[in-house]
Amino acid sequence: MIKILFVCHGNICRSTMAQYVFQNMVNKAGLADSFYIDSAATSREEIGNPPHHGTRRKLRHEGIPCGDHRARQMRAEEYDRFDYIIGMDSWNIRNIMRILGNGDPDGKVSKLLDFTDRKGDDIADPWYTGNFDVTYRDVKEGCEALLEECLLRL
Repeated sequence: MIKILFVCHGNICRSTMAQYVFQNMVNKAGLADSFYIDSAATSREEIGNPPHHGTRRKLRHEGIPCGDHRARQMRAEEYDRFDYIIGMDSWNIRNIMRILGNGDPDGKVSKLLDFTDRKGDDIADPWYTGNFDVTYRDVKEGCEALLEECLLRL
């Protein structure tokens, strides 16, 4: 089983969007039993809150089920539980590394767009931009590329 943790600042916009987009792709491919997918925040600001209404609205528009995930903060011990820890932007990566404390000895931490030919690019935070369409486009592109990478491991 491949275990993936998507991470953003508050765990209500980008990481939850990535979680549900990736889960939908996996389900459609008939691979649900091969993956465990979750999301978390680097901050404590939104703990307990549901996905942002803009994320829910965009996912609904795309026909992607949005579950009842509640924002939570990533914990250092999760490093050993996940195969991939995927941040949405450079700031997330810095904060993930701060939470982990001991670096990334197994090379599990990366940005979502690192799996595309846009390596190094950030996924814009729609909390600030208000543009959930652009965020969805980038999340979808990253998730498609991540799934291709994961299929090589199955």
